[in-house]
Amino acid sequence: MVKTYSFLVLCVLFWSGNFVLGRFVKDDIEPLELAFFRWLFVLIIISPILIKNYVKIFKVVKKNFKIVLLLSVLGISSFNTILYFGLSMTTSTNALIINSSVPILILVLSFFILKQKITTNQSFGILLSTIGVLYLVLQGKFENILLLEFNQGDIWIITSSFIWALYSVLMRFKPKEFNDVEFFAVIVFFGFIALLPVYFYQGYTVAHELELLKSNYFVFIYVSVFASTLSFYFWHYGIDKIGASKTGQFTHLMPLFGAFLAYIFLGEVLQIYHILGMILIFIGIYLSLFYKPRTN
Repeated sequence: MVKTYSFLVLCVLFWSGNFVLGRFVKDDIEPLELAFFRWLFVLIIISPILIKNYVKIFKVVKKNFKIVLLLSVLGISSFNTILYFGLSMTTSTNALIINSSVPILILVLSFFILKQKITTNQSFGILLSTIGVLYLVLQGKFENILLLEFNQGDIWIITSSFIWALYSVLMRFKPKEFNDVEFFAVIVFFGFIALLPVYFYQGYTVAHELELLKSNYFVFIYVSVFASTLSFYFWHYGIDKIGASKTGQFTHLMPLFGAFLAYIFLGEVLQIYHILGMILIFIGIYLSLFYKPRTN
């Protein structure tokens, strides 16, 4: 279990960086361009898997085409593209608050789709973690929520959160014949193909795109290697080992990591509310994942 939890912690750490980066480059890279080149480079990275196992992959995909296509569109084509659109139009604080709903959405969707029971510990743990997230992003003053202004970008973030929760729950139906690496390679392939018509419809010029890549190569390296290839493998590994509901709880670490990344790279000072929020988040995760009440 230590390996599983370590993978998930690294996963949300890398995604936190992607979250911050997506907001940081909003004026230089259009959301669709960021999503397109992200998955293009990931496809190049995992192409040896597709080439090596193409016979097996073809047979499995042919038998499970509908669920493979659905998971590809949800997890690859839609989620990050919509997230980047949202980050270009809303504040990081709003997005973090909305993103904290993912574990709850996963729990609810698991109840309706997978008929999984919601335990008291899970409910209380997720509630406590959510309070910790709110306390953190509202800087220890819940009255700050009255100052927030919601806009069109927030609708995009809400949509992306729901899509990711649905994707995580539907992972239960992924083809069992695939291991995590093969499955990731397949959904990247189909997800990227689904992005192609939308990308070409925008009419970007080759010269513009080459200059974009040259000027922002470090961004695309990060989102392709760390926030995509490694993170998706870690996330899928976690779902396979402990289920979608428990895996989803780790997304509550994102605002915490965001605060630390800001402290390390932007020189922002850690405040007492960061520490208190962190404590609430960790207690909530402990209750949801590890705590087992004594039975007589």
